[in-house]
Amino acid sequence: MKALEEKILSDGEVLPGGVLKVGSFLNHHMDIKFLMEMGKDMADAFKGDSVTKILTVEASGIAFAVAVANYLGVPLTFAKKNKTSNVSSDTFSASVDSFTHGRTYEITVPKEYISENDRILIVDDFLACGNAIKGLCKIVSDAKATVVGAACAIEKGFQGGGDELRAAGLKIHSLAIVESMDNGKITFRQN
Repeated sequence: MKALEEKILSDGEVLPGGVLKVGSFLNHHMDIKFLMEMGKDMADAFKGDSVTKILTVEASGIAFAVAVANYLGVPLTFAKKNKTSNVSSDTFSASVDSFTHGRTYEITVPKEYISENDRILIVDDFLACGNAIKGLCKIVSDAKATVVGAACAIEKGFQGGGDELRAAGLKIHSLAIVESMDNGKITFRQN
């Protein structure tokens, strides 16, 4: 999505440690009109896959996932990163290492929200090492449901997670793939 690449170049910021900050339009402060354009573009990429549900991880991926779910006309479920008193103990779970936060989360989804008949599209704002997607795939597998693919707003191609998941047979669609962020200069993978 050329418009997303342009937005990353104009509004994104490269931080130390391979972090791309896009909080001014994607996750902290959201450009809703642009977010909806991204959601429509992503929904178009998966419209033939009979998706019945979107699955994401809290928190920054939820807004993008809502936009995709809206255009696909399906419900959205998100995995929680922390146990809360309002979630039953009957859950699917997976351990996920977070590149951005530098810690491991035990993500959980109540069993009542995923059935074996679901055809699930995993959606997230970023794909770096692929750990969140792997964790969500484990949850879907444990539920005996089907993963139809993964939809990512921004993929950090230089971290290899997307390439690894594609090599394992998972359909991945990213709206923008950052090939490098060397010396603060962002370059994109050409398709």
